[in-house]
Amino acid sequence: MRRISRITVAGAATASLALALAACGGTSTSGSSESKGDKGLAIAYDVGGKGDQSFNDAAYAGLEQAKKEFGYTTADIEPTEGETDADKQQRLESLAKQGYNPVVGVGYAYATAMKAAAEKYPKTTFGIVDDSTVEAKNVADLVFSEEEASYLAGVAAAKSTKTKVVGFVGGVDVPLIHKFQAGFEQGVKDTDPKVKVLSQYLTQTAEEGGFSSPDKGKTAAEGQIEKKADVVYAAAGLSGQGVIEAAAANKVWAIGVDSDQYKQEALAKYKDSILTSAMKDVAKAVYSLAKSVKDGKPQTGIVRGDLKSGEVSLSNSNPKFAQNAELQEAIKTAKEKIVSGEIKVKSS
Repeated sequence: MRRISRITVAGAATASLALALAACGGTSTSGSSESKGDKGLAIAYDVGGKGDQSFNDAAYAGLEQAKKEFGYTTADIEPTEGETDADKQQRLESLAKQGYNPVVGVGYAYATAMKAAAEKYPKTTFGIVDDSTVEAKNVADLVFSEEEASYLAGVAAAKSTKTKVVGFVGGVDVPLIHKFQAGFEQGVKDTDPKVKVLSQYLTQTAEEGGFSSPDKGKTAAEGQIEKKADVVYAAAGLSGQGVIEAAAANKVWAIGVDSDQYKQEALAKYKDSILTSAMKDVAKAVYSLAKSVKDGKPQTGIVRGDLKSGEVSLSNSNPKFAQNAELQEAIKTAKEKIVSGEIKVKSS
């Protein structure tokens, strides 16, 4: 059964109805004329949807900031199970037709759909998170140097392990997640070559649930913990919650991803087991795109966030992590070397 899309729209009921039709694969209105309305930012979620305590929720935080600051109408819309590129394209086009600007697709899975939608609606600014392949005058590719934050996560893991075994759990075996793995493994090995890294991917494709299955994440983490891993880093979206749950149950460390997962309400009962999180500021990227459109100077092309810009980082929310002077010094030194170019972090 296809999951019905959850939609949050601050606007008229007619807009909600049109969005619902597009989200559920209903018939979209024909034509490509763009509304001249005063609607603002709209986001279309990636697999896992709103409530993933990670990637999608960070995008929603950016939407909420823009909505509060600019006082305009916004929309956020869920994916559906088993959807096609055509479904995604219809969703993006429906938002553009109704006058939302910018329209952001959260995740690389929107690439094909966004290329087509952007061509059809040239007056609308589109943004795609985590993809740099869409080349169009009205598209901003919002990408990050995830490998740099992951390197620092590797430093933290190598400094925190007592068993000399740490784990990496990737949601889906794709180039984006390879960046997380490569940076993490390099950070571990540069810090302590004697530490063994166990790496595992949950699925080969997103359709198999690699980013949306906490049970898969939990099983993978339990397997690594059985092999003596006492720090496990997950880059797996919603599936990462299962990794964190397994770490808490076995009294080992988990490292979160994308958002500061120590602060996530849904993960509160596990927070003492979350050492840190390798964050990328999707919220800032989404908000900044909205602001650029509001200011009449829309961002386009590749817009990259990295350690130097402060848009990737490690969280310091866990006091045990923040107050560990030796650990903090090691991370600070590594960060300075990455920013200066002394350390070249691998992305694959």
